[in-house]
Amino acid sequence: MSKIEIGIDSFASVANPEDPTKQLNSVHSMNQLLERIEYADQMGLDVFGIGEHHRADFLDSAPTVILAAAAARTKKIKLTSAVTVLSAADPVRVFQNFATLDIISNGRAEMVVGRGSFIESFPLFGFDLNDYDALFEEKLGLLLELNKNEVVNWKGKFRPPLINQAVYPRPVQNPLPVWIGVGGTPESFIRAGKLGLPLMIAIIGGETHRFGPLVDLYRQAGLNAGFPAEQLTVGLHSFGYVASSEQRAFEDYYPGYQKLMTKMGKERGWAPVTESQFLSQTAPKGAYIIGSPENVAQKIIRHSEALGGITRLSFQMDVAGLSHEKLLESIKLIGTEVIPLVKSKLIS
Repeated sequence: MSKIEIGIDSFASVANPEDPTKQLNSVHSMNQLLERIEYADQMGLDVFGIGEHHRADFLDSAPTVILAAAAARTKKIKLTSAVTVLSAADPVRVFQNFATLDIISNGRAEMVVGRGSFIESFPLFGFDLNDYDALFEEKLGLLLELNKNEVVNWKGKFRPPLINQAVYPRPVQNPLPVWIGVGGTPESFIRAGKLGLPLMIAIIGGETHRFGPLVDLYRQAGLNAGFPAEQLTVGLHSFGYVASSEQRAFEDYYPGYQKLMTKMGKERGWAPVTESQFLSQTAPKGAYIIGSPENVAQKIIRHSEALGGITRLSFQMDVAGLSHEKLLESIKLIGTEVIPLVKSKLIS
């Protein structure tokens, strides 16, 4: 089994979104986020991702700006989106932003592009939600063309054509790494395989091994399209948190998680989250990677085996209302204990 990169994804949560001193609270939350990214770099984590949302409780509407600020404070850690909502963006600007980030970071930029699990960006930027999939497919094609060629000739349905148009700046990496972020639709897995792009799976519920057949579809589609097996790599993004013990991890994470998911449930028609549901997700076959360093390392290996081998695992930690201090401690445990344990289990 190959090396697994381990990192963190953040939605840049505001510590107290209902706080009357909201602007000061946002400044404080952003400063703490940048401190955590810098600390993750120091602790030897491989990657840090910033999501994209356009909501009051998150500060990540301009992820490349946050990542550029982080690039100036870090040395080795890869910096990526998690995900870029490409359907509601201009691929030219997306490419330029990440190419600039790649220059600032000296070749550490990546992007994960997807359709997004929230829909507020569509009316915000004037797109029709009925074009949800068609927008993504067309814009992904343009983004890959921009990544491949300095001078582009392209035409599509949703934006004016590009005729012998040069696009700058060019990134340090050639090509700039582009992952496809997917949820649970077979078509998304097959599309990523046909393009030979690395796959990032967001699993926010259920049992991870159930995604195995979808990963098989991805790999088979890639092989059928002529891509080598080693190019068809898989990453996993899931709720996760590491504490000194399994009990403490659950006690820290559950209250904020329950509050957030119940709030989201009201928006989407879900029933309120219960503790038994949470515990089923943190069980050995559940998706969530929450527990002590040893528990978490074992679960990462199990997840990798269930999906036929993964190359990246990203924890989603900051949606549970955890304090900055607890998040820093979790980052330390990931770097000093989880990563060495995973590495030793892969070698043994």
